[in-house]
Amino acid sequence: MSRAMNLSLSEGEVIARCHTEDVGVSAIERLPAGGIRLVCMSSYGAELMRRRLKAHIVEGDVVRTKLRQRHLW
Repeated sequence: MSRAMNLSLSEGEVIARCHTEDVGVSAIERLPAGGIRLVCMSSYGAELMRRRLKAHIVEGDVVRTKLRQRHLW
């Protein structure tokens, strides 16, 4: 089971809902077309959030921005 999901909510709403359900967040990424990509810390947390936020899940492929890695040397 994937820990990642795409949601049609704002970043603040997603963080608040995860906090309410006591679900750890591994990563949050804004999507260019709107919405959020959420990666939970555990598959249990991801399944819980899928059930709670099923009305807001974006189905299918979404466009993501390129990850910019910072080099600290």
